[in-house]
Amino acid sequence: MHRATTDSGRPGEGTQRASWWRDATRKGVARIVAAVFPADLRLFARALCSGPQAVGAACPSSRHLADYMAAQAVAASKGYIVELGAGTGVVTASLLAHGVAPERLIVVEKSALLAAHLRQRFPEVAILEGDAAELVSLLGWRAQRVSTVVSSLPLKSLPKSTVDQIGSALDAILPRGATFIQFTYSLRCRAIDWAQEITCLHSRTIWRNVPPARVNVFAWGNG
Repeated sequence: MHRATTDSGRPGEGTQRASWWRDATRKGVARIVAAVFPADLRLFARALCSGPQAVGAACPSSRHLADYMAAQAVAASKGYIVELGAGTGVVTASLLAHGVAPERLIVVEKSALLAAHLRQRFPEVAILEGDAAELVSLLGWRAQRVSTVVSSLPLKSLPKSTVDQIGSALDAILPRGATFIQFTYSLRCRAIDWAQEITCLHSRTIWRNVPPARVNVFAWGNG
């Protein structure tokens, strides 16, 4: 019977070499990807592929954006700080680095993959997997002790009905004059299209973010 041979005449040697080459190529590509793309970006891409409806940002927030948001939250906060749409945890890490005690921080993330990552990365922080539109039920008894909300939710790209639900949920937990911090890829500071009354106190464009983003700081209920 005829047997497949390589140039050296050894049966199966060509198949073994091809298999070795495929394995070596996959490992080489994996090393290149790991070197070029940070772990947070790779995780973000996985979450985006597994559940794009739960991931609204174009890419993970930069440290510069996170640091500015965290600084605004720390300056304003006395009660619980709620972070909406934490993603890979860039803003979460910055909030903690700016001195927020883990027990004062509550993180809400819709993506199951990202929520699991956040629980592993920040074991002392309360990580709630769920929709911001259901914030009142997610927070439970803590809902009445929130003083600041830091949001990375893509409010301008969500359906208006969903944005209205989120606004109503925030209205139920935030006292008059509470601080609401939102970043957006729109470079204009203007109130979000909600029925609730909010005032844009100040804003800043973070150019060292991809893409550039604006952080808007609002007073809930006009202060």
